[in-house]
Amino acid sequence: MVRSLWTGAAGMIGQQANIDVISNNLANVNTHGYKKQRADFEDLIYQTVKTAGTPATEDTVTPVGIQLGHGVKLADTQRIFEQGALQQTAVPTDLAITGEGFFRIQMYDGTLAYTRNGNFKVDSDGRMVTSNGYWLIPDIIMPELFLPDTINITQDGRVSVKVPRNGEEVEVDVGRIELYRFPNPVGLTAIGDNLFKVSQASGEAIVGTPGYEGMGQLRHRFLEMSNVAVVQEMVNLIVAQRAYEFNSRTIQTSDNMLGTATTLKR
Repeated sequence: MVRSLWTGAAGMIGQQANIDVISNNLANVNTHGYKKQRADFEDLIYQTVKTAGTPATEDTVTPVGIQLGHGVKLADTQRIFEQGALQQTAVPTDLAITGEGFFRIQMYDGTLAYTRNGNFKVDSDGRMVTSNGYWLIPDIIMPELFLPDTINITQDGRVSVKVPRNGEEVEVDVGRIELYRFPNPVGLTAIGDNLFKVSQASGEAIVGTPGYEGMGQLRHRFLEMSNVAVVQEMVNLIVAQRAYEFNSRTIQTSDNMLGTATTLKR
């Protein structure tokens, strides 16, 4: 009887974690480059009361044993790197990746991070940066007196811009944007600000040119939206809520049965 109480509690804890994951997905439905998560579960240890194959008589064995489970636990929260929808913005510094790859970002402390969010800006030094001021690596630095609306970025990452010279607009090459992919992208560690860091599980970053050797292509003046499907998440939320209620009912039922047992002798 006590086992069912703890089993129901384990189920409620697991479904609470599931709802936490779903709520975070819904909260980031409009976050550029966000990749949804999925809660994966596995059953807990079993108590073996009778092992299958135990001799029943001299000539026979029991075909099925007796095992009693102890509930469920959260195994992992897997990141789903499915392509998000593209939104045209007409902003000259916006970029989207179609296919595999991440942008490399240098943070204030010099460490490197990776993102799918191509919502870049140009700072006062002419350098392409994120909304938080982190540098895009390799450095893309605009020349002096450049014309912001003339920034052009090709699908393979070449960046050019026009500058006024002798009364004319002259196109100048600025640099090339590189992409990075990983042997196991789901092993990356999310640190917030739409950024990921390398972990032992993800493997080291593999650099490449956009559109070549398995890398995705760049789409200029587009942004990749979140890949969260609201309808699917709402269905998952309903299922998680009902599962939470079912587990709470097992606790209530076990409590009622214990109450019945305590009133047998009056």
